[in-house]
Amino acid sequence: MSKIGKKPIDLPSGVKVQVKGKQVIVEGSKGKLEYQLPEGIILKENEQKIFIERASETKQAKAFQGLVRALIFNMVKGVSEGFKKELEIVGVGYKAEVKKESLLLDLGFSHRVEKVIPPDLKVSAPSSTRIVVEGIDKQRVAEFAAQVRRIKPPEPYKGKGIRYTGEQVRKKLGKAMAKG
Repeated sequence: MSKIGKKPIDLPSGVKVQVKGKQVIVEGSKGKLEYQLPEGIILKENEQKIFIERASETKQAKAFQGLVRALIFNMVKGVSEGFKKELEIVGVGYKAEVKKESLLLDLGFSHRVEKVIPPDLKVSAPSSTRIVVEGIDKQRVAEFAAQVRRIKPPEPYKGKGIRYTGEQVRKKLGKAMAKG
């Protein structure tokens, strides 16, 4: 039994959901998202609630029910509120800036790293050591933030690199403490 899949999705005011065959279109104040329903999943709308039901009792249909419910919930939340990921840069001389459609990073390499910003995301650098990624698609926001973090992940000895805001980096003691 899919506990998550059974829960209805409440639609906030201003969010419209259209179902055209297997295509689901969610529109809100921030934008519009589309999703193709997998086989065996049925979407029903009742007043301001959406119910995800399955056509059969197969193991795959049960798994897809919870998955589709989570994806459509994220779509509804994205078009009404949006998603945001914050990154912080730790290290002397490490900095970030946004120029036109690209994110420029100075991370101690011999060159500046340039990351092209996708057109559906909004990226800003409120300070030289903070990066904010915003958008309506949760997966796209998280993937872009992960790509930026992957350029220079935090290293375990001094903690220098790019990390998510609030992320705890476990530091290793190093050579001097290992002799003990």
